[in-house]
Amino acid sequence: MPEHTPLKAAKADLVAALRRDLIQTAPSDPRFSMLPGMEPVTDGLKAWSDYLDLLRPAGEMAAKTWFPDDTQTRAELYRQLVMNVAQGYIWYFQSTPDHPDWMPFENSIFLLQPNPDGIYHLAPVSGSGVYRVVGTRGTNPIMGFAIGRGMFGTLGPGPSYNNYDVDGLTLADDGSFEVIFSTERPAGWTGDWRFMPEGAGSLLVRQFSVDWGKEAEGRFAIERLDRPAMKPRLTADEIASRLDRMLGYFVAHFTGMTLGYQAKIADTIGFNTMELTGFEDIGNSPEWPQKYWRCIYDLEPGDALVIETDIPLCKYWNVQLNDTLWNQIEFGYRQSSLNAAQARLDTDGKFRAVLSLEDPGIQNWLDPQDCRRGMLVGRWHRAEDYPLPTMKKVPLADVRSHLPADTPTFSAEDREVQLRARNIGVQLRRRW
Repeated sequence: MPEHTPLKAAKADLVAALRRDLIQTAPSDPRFSMLPGMEPVTDGLKAWSDYLDLLRPAGEMAAKTWFPDDTQTRAELYRQLVMNVAQGYIWYFQSTPDHPDWMPFENSIFLLQPNPDGIYHLAPVSGSGVYRVVGTRGTNPIMGFAIGRGMFGTLGPGPSYNNYDVDGLTLADDGSFEVIFSTERPAGWTGDWRFMPEGAGSLLVRQFSVDWGKEAEGRFAIERLDRPAMKPRLTADEIASRLDRMLGYFVAHFTGMTLGYQAKIADTIGFNTMELTGFEDIGNSPEWPQKYWRCIYDLEPGDALVIETDIPLCKYWNVQLNDTLWNQIEFGYRQSSLNAAQARLDTDGKFRAVLSLEDPGIQNWLDPQDCRRGMLVGRWHRAEDYPLPTMKKVPLADVRSHLPADTPTFSAEDREVQLRARNIGVQLRRRW
């Protein structure tokens, strides 16, 4: 039921009292304002040319790609490094643990392995802090919080801490919610509270949609209760330190981390071989109710990879393609992903898709946008079981002999209509 005005007023008074009490007892040590992985590393402000020099070693990442002598790969690497600069500016300068704000994370612009169905927002936090999040649920099938050790790309890989489904909170009739995150429940607070460990460095909101542009994204805001509201001006030394970290470390490290991870998977399982994983080694906490099926795909013109799987009873599933650099392949104007609302299931209830460089003329084409090597990732979320799909490599000319006889033909006109609908759906979503 909607809250009555007196109850709302009482909660507002309690929040105000918490702010006053917590601010009075907050530690003054400036280390509490640091973001993990962003500690000061400077002796002062450099000349602008010196900051530009910090970016030069990032170009050496080309040697770590699968195709270091390929001009297209090198050009796309440079594009990715510029993307990291744009991402890094937001992460290093927009928000702090003392004065947090939601920052766009993975989406159709920042492409380092986002889920095309997902919209991600990230806020820096300190495990010593008390944070209040308010908002509305929206209608996406999945919306939840994840508490991490720090900003992805500023620390090495490692599991995060806790995952909390928004549907576990007290939701008003209009979908609004309010929750406090801290190591201990604040005295006198009777509303929703979720534990945040002392080592926390980030709070992530992720929302998954299957009917793009028709399901409504949630709205949310964050504040730190145990710090004054007024945000101080960054000092010259603070700006210098963040420039050092961002340009001299983050830009190259973010790309190096993802290239190294994708190469490690190839070394471990080979090419065109599926495995199940929880992705705990790069940030998912063990209790996140999602399993992934992945492989490093490798194909040439004229090849086709046929994927086949049963669909378990689950809240959500999808499959996507990443490129050689672990970017999500263009997913508005190309069909590089499929979910339950977009895919066609065969009459036997199974999902079959074809991954090929050329359009095979079926609805469930996974289009790698001419990237002949990359990663395929599928998800089962809150599933009764976790089947491992099969994959087989066949000549594209023979692909229909490996599909059910009643698989309908999908024309170029059908593909045009499909892609235009995808792109409209992407643009109607809140991405940043």
